[in-house]
Parts: sequence; C-alpha cells; structure tokens
Amino acid sequence: MAERSTAAVDVADNSGDDPLTAKAGTAATDGVAEEQKTADTSAEGTDKKAVERQSGEQPSITAPELHSGHKLARRYRLEECVTRLDGFSSWRAVDEKLRRAVGVHLLPADHPRARSVLAAARSSALLGDPRFVQVLDAVEENDLVYVVHEWLPDSTELTALLAAGPLEPHDAYQLVSQVSQAMAAAHREGLAHLRLTPSAVLRSSTGQYRIRGLAVNAALRGITAERPQRSDTEAIGALLYAALTQRWPYDSDAYGLSGLPKGVGLLAPDQVRAGVHRGLSEIAMRALANDGATASRQEPPCTTPDELAKAVAAMPRVKPPEPEFAAPPEYQRTTYQQGTYGRPHLHPQATQPVVVPPPPLQSRTGRALKWAVSALLIAALGLGSWQIADRLLAPDSTQEETPVTTPTADEKPEPPKPVTIKSAHDFDPLGNGFEKPQAIDRVYDGDPSTFWYTENYYGSDFANLKTGVGIVLDLGKAQEISSVDLSFVGHTSVELRTAPSDASSQPSLPDEYATQAAGAGSHVTLKPPKPVTTRYVLVWLTQLPSNDGGYRGKLSEVKIMS
Repeated sequence: MAERSTAAVDVADNSGDDPLTAKAGTAATDGVAEEQKTADTSAEGTDKKAVERQSGEQPSITAPELHSGHKLARRYRLEECVTRLDGFSSWRAVDEKLRRAVGVHLLPADHPRARSVLAAARSSALLGDPRFVQVLDAVEENDLVYVVHEWLPDSTELTALLAAGPLEPHDAYQLVSQVSQAMAAAHREGLAHLRLTPSAVLRSSTGQYRIRGLAVNAALRGITAERPQRSDTEAIGALLYAALTQRWPYDSDAYGLSGLPKGVGLLAPDQVRAGVHRGLSEIAMRALANDGATASRQEPPCTTPDELAKAVAAMPRVKPPEPEFAAPPEYQRTTYQQGTYGRPHLHPQATQPVVVPPPPLQSRTGRALKWAVSALLIAALGLGSWQIADRLLAPDSTQEETPVTTPTADEKPEPPKPVTIKSAHDFDPLGNGFEKPQAIDRVYDGDPSTFWYTENYYGSDFANLKTGVGIVLDLGKAQEISSVDLSFVGHTSVELRTAPSDASSQPSLPDEYATQAAGAGSHVTLKPPKPVTTRYVLVWLTQLPSNDGGYRGKLSEVKIMS
C-alpha cells in the first residue's frame, strides 16, 4: 500500500451511549483519540481549517472535478460515480494493473476530514480480517486523498435482500452470528464502524456475510460516538430486527424499510410479525436494549459486540431448512423396506406337513427321459459329423460366396440440427462488467443486418486493458453441440468456450469455461474436437478489427448446430 501507516485508530473501549444517533461532527476523527501530529506544512494548514470550521467559519470545500475515464496513479480508472456528498465522492473503478474492479473514495486534500479518513483507512487495512471488505490503498497526491477498496460484484447488499422479504430464520441467525463476531474482532483491535447499516453488509454467493466501510464510512461523514461498542451493538440488533420483520425498529422509515407505528415504542419482533423465531427475537431485543427494557425473559442487555456474539453462541443453533423428501414409489422399495420391522406379528397357524419331492430325474419317468435324450444326442452327433465330412470333400466350385452388404441411404448419419438459443448476456468480467447489453438480442434475431458491438478501444488487443470480452449464450438446458457459426463485421479473432455440462448457473470468469476451438475472420465456423454437452456457450473475442475510429468488435449472427 502506498504511504502505509502503522498508526491504529484508537477507538474508546467503553459503552452506554444511545447508538445510531451519532451526528456528523466538525473535524471528526471517527474515534481517533488524538490526531496524528505531523510537522509538514500541509497538515498544519488542514488543522487550521478544521479550527476555523469549529469556530463558525466555513472553509470552502471544492469537490475535485473528475469524470469517468480519469486515472489515479496511472492505474485506477474511474468508471461510475455512485455517491457524491459533503465534499467527497465514491466511484466504481478498474485497477488496470491487476485487471479487476475496485471501489474508490475521493476527497480534496484540504478537506477537514481528509486526515481522519486516511488514518481510518490505514488502520482498517492493517486489520486484514477477511470478514471485512479490504482497503487496498490509501494515498494523498496531487491535492487529492483517495481510498481504494475491494469491489465484490458477486455479492448482494442486505438492503436488496430485505426488499424481497424477511430472511429465513437460518439466514437471520447466520447474519447476526457472523456480523457480531466480526465486529467483536474489530473492537478488540480498537476499530469501530459507527455506520453499520443494511447497505454496509453484503452476502456473497456462498452465504458468507462481509462488512464494508469499517471506520472509513464514519470518517467520511464525520460521525463519532462516545460509546462506540454500544453504537455498533445496537446497529447489529437493528439489522437482525429488520431481517426478522422487514421493518426498521424505530418510528421512522429508513433504508427502504417502513418504521414501527409512532407512539407504540419498541415492539418485540415476534409481536410485529407472526412466525418469528423466538430465540432470535429475544437476541434482537437484548441488542436493542433501552434503559433496561429487554425481551420477555428479562435477560441482561448486550452492550458490546462480544457480549452479543456470546449470547448468539449460547442459544440453540438454528438449522437450515431440510430439503423436501418424496417417498419412492411402491415398486422401488427394497427388500429391507418391505420387511416386518415395526409391523404387528400375525397369529401363528397350525403347521402343515410338507411333502418332499423326489430328487430330479430319479423316478421311472425320469429314467426313461434320460435314455431318450441320450439317444437323440448320439443321432445328432452322427448327423453333424456326416455333414462336416461331406462339406470338406465337396469341390470348391460348390462353395457359395459370402454376400457383401453395402450401407443403404437410410443408414447415413443424420444431418446436424440447429440448437435454439434461449437468451444471451454480455460478458466483461475483466472490465466494468458491461459490454453493450442493450444490443445483445441482435446476435440471434435472424437478421444479418443487425449486430451486437463492443466498446470502442484504442487497440486491437483492447489497449492491454483486458484479454477479451464476449457473449454467453444460454441454451436453456444442457445440449450437445458440434459446431458454432459466427458472422462478424470485419476480421475478428474469436474462441469458442463452453461451461461444464453440469453447470446450473453461468460461470463468472472466463477461465471457468473450457476452450474448445479458436479461429479468425469475418465468417468463422468453430468445431470442438468432438461434440460437447453444455448449457452455456461463451463466444470470446480476443482481437478486434479497426472500426469507428478505433477498434470495435461487431457480431451479427450466431448459429449453433447439434
């Protein structure tokens, strides 16, 4: 990390303040006990401006004039501004060196909170806990302060999850368990969040929860708290409350959720919504404890993330829902399943005498049958020997020629058949994630005059920004394909890649597809070495033709044959 500092954010380790009510202060330090003292002139100028702000004089804060395409440190290319507030801005960007998406916070170097943002970012980076979205860089250069952090495109904000409805009890249990344990670890290192909202919690595709903006989000907004552990604990309780009820536990709407009715106070989650898990409802009330008012069992309130994590660990673990089981049909039952275990025994009956049959072929009829069979065998052997001798002594002219069969027209292999493309998606995992999705349907509309096209690049090799872009074709189900016909506008290099035959969802990285064939030209037919079964077909463009004053790929038609 550029200009890495070992100074940790010294968050006060006490409790008792009303959380989620901390206001944006002036020249706030996000829990930093003392400002890092520096002798350079720029730091003194920043401190002076902060003092002027406290005394009532409002220094002029000019947000840096930046736009999409601007590069920081000749490495981080800004793509999209996602937040612009109070003199700072947040961006989705691309790390061109490592070819991955990142997030960037930007603010002027003379911003009153610039020093505390740098201190918070560097302290958060030193934590190195994978349960938090990692800070990758924290730099001051060219009158700018910027913080670079991970960007997780495969994760979903808790805000979006709650918009679809309350979480299942197991998911809510995992949420409070993982978040409380992570925040307990952060507070042991002297770090607080102070802005733990639904948008700060992400759930990955594997079900793991990650927290972003540790210390940094509060520093950007100047939020402080006298008792940071209590603040973060109540914030976790509010997240659990919202996960159980899809309501915000206060009388005001927030984060896309409706608040509680005014004047009724803090209701337990199981009083707001039927069917709420009782144990999780009590945990939420203990975290949201206000002046001793807790859940019905009157358990002591949880005032620190560590206490909350221990309370969650002490409760019976909430198991995931079991998959539905359908009994096999009657005819599929095994001998073991059809046994008499657990069934009432039948009343014993009188034993009937058993007649033992004589051994096979030991009766008079059997002996006669054996002699008859023996005579027939002897006659058959004699007849066979005579026919063999007669054939061996016969002249060669009497031998018949073995007829040679020729394949008929009906035995020819069936001609290849077209495979229907159900849908298509643009595929740009090494860039900003988007590559003209609005034109994607044109590649299989049957009209060769229409085409899907890429962004305009400054080199046929994507100006060294990435190794390729492409389109993923969804066949609806796994099908066998033998060839893919492609029509381009201009000479284009392309690869045919396929997902595994058992893939139930589209892979997210190009290396997760197997390369089957490659070619170049304006009309290209790509054939795997042998027919391959897959649901997802990736058309991966690797070299672009000169077009529109730069280099742009244009794909007009795709035909897949079985």
